[in-house]
Amino acid sequence: MSRDPRGRRPRQRGHDPAPSFRCRHCGLDVGTDAPGTAHRNHCPTCLWSRHLDDDVPGDRDAECGAGMEPIAVSVRGDGEWVLVHRCTGCGVVHLNRTAGDDHPLLLVRLAVRPLAQPPFPLELIARL
Repeated sequence: MSRDPRGRRPRQRGHDPAPSFRCRHCGLDVGTDAPGTAHRNHCPTCLWSRHLDDDVPGDRDAECGAGMEPIAVSVRGDGEWVLVHRCTGCGVVHLNRTAGDDHPLLLVRLAVRPLAQPPFPLELIARL
């Protein structure tokens, strides 16, 4: 397959994305149509993704293809929650919009992880 000047595969113009994908982490069949996002790229049940995109959501330019572990939640200025994924293959970190059908308990678990597992002993706070 020919490559562009940056060494990437050319995009397939006019190619419709598949209507579903199978999560490589939990095995769930996931529909790509999701409330709140135009490019579903993660499983709503386990929140794992796959490293497919490179620069732009939906570009499918990444060649890694490894699993992307959900490691945190961030909140944008407008209040939108965003998943933070880290690739288990190459270590790249991507931000991905949450979808309306994402598992709410897992989202909250990610959000409170720094409080539940602080990087320092909680006893140090009592000394302040």
